[in-house]
This record gives sequence, C-alpha cells and structure tokens, in this order.
Amino acid sequence: MSSSTFLQGNNDKTVRSQSATFRIQPHSKQKVAYFHHKDVGNFHFGLQHPMKPHRLTLTNNLVMSYGLHEKMTVYCPPKATDDELMEFHETDYIKFLKNVTPENAEKFAEDFPKFNISEDCPIFEGLYDFCQIYAGASIAAAHQLASDGADICINWSGGLHHAKRFEASGFCFVNDIVLAIQHLLRFYPRVLYIDIDIHHGDGVQEAFYATDRVMTVSFHKYDSGNFFPGTGNISEIGYGLGKFFCLNVPLKDGIDDDSYVSLFKDVILDVRDHYQPSVIVLQCGADSLGKDRLGGFNISIKAHGECVRFIKSWQIPLLVLGGGGYRISNVARCWTYETGILLDTELQPELPQKTHYYNFFGPDFSLHPPLVRKLDNFNTRNELQKISQQVHELLRYLEGVPSVQMQELPGDLQGILDESDEELRDAREDQNVDIRGRKRLMWHDNEYFDGDSDNDKDDDQNMDVDLS
Repeated sequence: MSSSTFLQGNNDKTVRSQSATFRIQPHSKQKVAYFHHKDVGNFHFGLQHPMKPHRLTLTNNLVMSYGLHEKMTVYCPPKATDDELMEFHETDYIKFLKNVTPENAEKFAEDFPKFNISEDCPIFEGLYDFCQIYAGASIAAAHQLASDGADICINWSGGLHHAKRFEASGFCFVNDIVLAIQHLLRFYPRVLYIDIDIHHGDGVQEAFYATDRVMTVSFHKYDSGNFFPGTGNISEIGYGLGKFFCLNVPLKDGIDDDSYVSLFKDVILDVRDHYQPSVIVLQCGADSLGKDRLGGFNISIKAHGECVRFIKSWQIPLLVLGGGGYRISNVARCWTYETGILLDTELQPELPQKTHYYNFFGPDFSLHPPLVRKLDNFNTRNELQKISQQVHELLRYLEGVPSVQMQELPGDLQGILDESDEELRDAREDQNVDIRGRKRLMWHDNEYFDGDSDNDKDDDQNMDVDLS
C-alpha cells in the first residue's frame, strides 16, 4: 500500500491550455488517490435522523477488506481551515457553525431560522469538526488532482451538494463540492459537474448558475416541488454568462437500470462533446439505488457503477465524491464496488468474511443484493425520449467551447458570487423558480422499510462493535 498521512504543499500555479481537453495517455495506468479521515464516521446527527456518518466507516472497512487500499495512494487529509470554508460560505455563517454546540444552542436559537437549522440540519456534537473533515478531504483531493498527483481522486465523505453560501440545507452544512470546484478553477479552464444523487444538486447549481466556467448536469427525481429540494426542472438552464451551462434531467419514480443507464450515456456523451471539459467532478449519491429509505428509483449497484465506469473511460482527470444514501449497508457496497471500478479491479460477489462489520451485511452477505422492488416505472419511453430530445436541443445553444482567460484565481470570485446572487433573485422573479426554497428532506414513517429483514431499521442498536 502506498499511503500518506498528509498532503505536501504545492504553491506552483499551473496554468493549463485553454483549448485542450486533458486526457490521460490511453496506455498509461491511471493513478488513483483515496482520501479518508479516520474520524469522519464517528459523528451522530441524532437517533432518528437518516443521515448516518457511520456509513463512511463501513465503506472504508469494506474497501480495505477487499485489499483495494493496496492499489491506490491513501491519504488522511487535513481539516479545512476557517479561511478555506469562507472562500465560498459567508463569514457569519461559518462563525455560527464554529461556535454553536448542543450545550449552548439556546443562546444561538434566534439565528436558527437565518441559517436554516432544523430537523434536517440539527446541531450535534462535533458539527464543525465534521464539516472541516469532509470539506478538507474534498479540497485536498482537488489539490492532488490539479497538481498532477493523481488522475482520479476519491472522497466518499464528500458530495454534500445542498448546502448554500448562507445556510444549511438537506443534511448538508458546508458545500465541499463548490469548494473543490473553486480550487480546480485555479488550474483548469472548464469543470464539468455531474450529479447522480436522487436529489437535485441545487447547491452546486446555484453557486455556478451565472458562469460558463462550470457546467452542472444533474440526474434526479423531480415532482413539481413535492420532492426535496423542489428544484431541478429542465427549464432551469443557467443565467447570464451561465445560460445553457446548467442542465437538468428530471425523472420520476421507478426508473430501472436499462432506462437510467441508457439515458445517462446518451445525455452525458453529448455534454462532453459540446463542453469539452478539462476536469470532471462526479457526485455519486447512493440514494438513487433501489430500496433506499429516501429514494424511489429501481437502480442496482451495477447500473449505478456503470455510470462511473463510463465517465472513467474518458480518461479525463476525475474527482469522485459521495453524497446521499440512507440504507447504509448498500451505500458501503455501492461505493466499494465503484472504488473497484476506478481501480480496474473486479471484486468477488461474496463479501470478504474478514470485514469488521460482516454480520451487518446479512442475510445475503453479497456485494450485489437484489435492490429491485415491486414498483412501477413511471418514466414512459416517450417521456424519456422527450427529455433526451430537449437536452440535445439545449446543448445546441452552446456556441462552441467557452474561451477562458486563465488567471491564478477565476477573476473576482467574490464579485462573481455577489453578482450571481443578484441575478438569481432576478431570475426567480422572472421565472417564478424558488431556487432556495426551504423544503424538508427528513423522511417519516419508514416508507421503504422492509420489515424484519431490514438490517438498517435500527442502525445504532444493530452495531455490535465500537463505533469509534
């Protein structure tokens, strides 16, 4: 195993060519770097909260049990600093996150509405440490990718795509994706962001809604505002310089493997050909899997992984992040399988018995349990063809690859963000789109609870090992 406990600094500003798409030599082995902080799985949102950071411990343990750590460089990344977090987030918001605790929460209660603190985004012990850890891993991974230290970087603790500049949202407090992309923009002309979480990647879309430096593409469930976060209609296409550089693929419940993978490849290949990205950020939310507690799709781990495999095959520098996923045994299976894909390593279908949490994966103890449930596919063939046609028509509006004058920083980033906020307000008035609508993600009544066979029904009680 090649490992490191820290990342060496690199102060060189590498200015890339504007026109080239950066591909790895086809006959060279892709270098993979893996970022995991030993403490990231030790935090607790609350007993009834569906977000379980312990899923990251399960994932890491399964990755190690398959011996995948021996085929990549493993890093324990540093925490993000206050200043790094404030490169995107408002100073007052970061100060709030840093200072509030469960013990002094009453003192800060008047700020809860301002920063969207709620049952979705509760105050828990170690909240700010948790944010620093997962955001620091994404920033470190972006740094390693930009400094040519790796061709593919993985941070399964990242991908928290709902957090906004001023507030928490949808279990997300700090938007590590935006922070990582901002770092990549210092080195690459064009960043393509792809999101396969079942929930719309609204926080990332909003951050880059008015720029052509980043193209955001999100595949997600959309139900006219009835499904969190209520955004992501195909009509949301960007604003100002960012017009047509935002693409949304809204789907309905029950989409299956063949329909999803076919549409994904059809859309994303056309995006690549039109946008010619310099680097790709891929958010792999596992709540799009079948039988997820908050999801409604019928997608298997193999189909989810096929999307990862397809993007990897392009040989373009790639940052891979986690995201949602609320049946944690399946999250661990999925991200372990996709780690294998990124390493060109086929994994045996039987889970290694030496994994520390082996009993948690029963009763099948398989990498690929059956995830398809008796659920109709409400995405008709005609509807999917119409979505595909609309997407291809939107991509035709791109007037060639955007020409970007490279600088150490992408222009006045703070000015761009301020201007973007103002344009977003105008856009909402013009389009009647509530891009920052404060809907709730928290689920109720165990909609997808599988009875006595559901190993995730009491996650905390089921753990017969030390969670630390």
